[in-house]
Amino acid sequence: MLTETNLKELLGFKAHNQVLSLYLNTDPTQGSSDVYRSNLRAMLKDINAPSDVEAVENYFKTEFDWSGRSVALFSCATDDFFRVYTLAIPIRNQVVVSDQPYVKPLASLLDFYGAYGVILVDKQGARLFSFHLGELKEQEGILGESVKHTKHGGASTKPGSRGGIAGQTRYEDEVTDRNMRDVIDFASRFFADNNVRRVLLGGTDDNIALLRSQLPKSWQSLVVGTFPMSMTASKLEVLEKVMQIGEQVELQKEEQLLKKLVTGAAKDQKGVLNLDDTLVAVHDGKVQVLVIQEGYRAKGYRCQGCGYVTAHQLPECQYCGSQFEQIPDAVELAVHSVLQAGGEVDVLHHRHDVKGFDNIGAILRY
Repeated sequence: MLTETNLKELLGFKAHNQVLSLYLNTDPTQGSSDVYRSNLRAMLKDINAPSDVEAVENYFKTEFDWSGRSVALFSCATDDFFRVYTLAIPIRNQVVVSDQPYVKPLASLLDFYGAYGVILVDKQGARLFSFHLGELKEQEGILGESVKHTKHGGASTKPGSRGGIAGQTRYEDEVTDRNMRDVIDFASRFFADNNVRRVLLGGTDDNIALLRSQLPKSWQSLVVGTFPMSMTASKLEVLEKVMQIGEQVELQKEEQLLKKLVTGAAKDQKGVLNLDDTLVAVHDGKVQVLVIQEGYRAKGYRCQGCGYVTAHQLPECQYCGSQFEQIPDAVELAVHSVLQAGGEVDVLHHRHDVKGFDNIGAILRY
């Protein structure tokens, strides 16, 4: 299962030769393994990296079981570097040969589908789920004291009397409160252990409200949605609901992000909106959040001395005076640089009609 640690390894890999990066859709609902083998052959046909092509072909012939819905593979045979990640989410077929792993699609997947946590709750306990990239990563359950109507022998049933209706109600509320506190303690540890970044709450409206009222502030801020669901729901039903709500949440998040970006660029110079200004901000280490439209690529020019990347062909580098070389995708280098510097990359999966934004921009640190 692909993790942030895997992405960091790919970002930190320094190749002595070129790296072959391959993304292959293997979704069984869209085609057969024979179709995908044919697609693979077509993708590798004109690649001038014989050792890497051989390594990839051998892997698919002898090891790959055609499970999952897509696969991401990275090979640099001269450095004995070979990494494969089977994914539960379909991705677009791509093959790229470059001097570093092509990671933009992975950054997009981790941003959109990564690290969802779910609590299905009732008055007695909860079921906890951690979903990552469309897969169930972990699940646990906690069961507290049963909440039931209890009559104490010989007690009055007059409202307010000891052991009567009021006493019984207080007892039930106390049990429920204890169970909820146990659920929250258990869930906090579970989500921390699984590096959950977004939380969804499921159950009845009353139980969700009760749980949410007792959540600590640190977890309140992570709750992105709620939904009605039975405690007996299957993990597939829970996953489908997570993906559905996640799509809605990401759409709202993208709209808010673009509004912040455009406003920052217009008012207080806390944002930039075009490719060249974004590349300058990346080079200067100013980017807090890089915002790019999914699928956006743009050729550029990289200084052979200091590595500065620009969208325009210049006679020499303004920083070190060296010459430039043309590169096929300046956006990919921007993604690498921002992630390596500890910044964030937000990939927009929806098209938004926002004046001033054209495929790329950045929110700045300063």
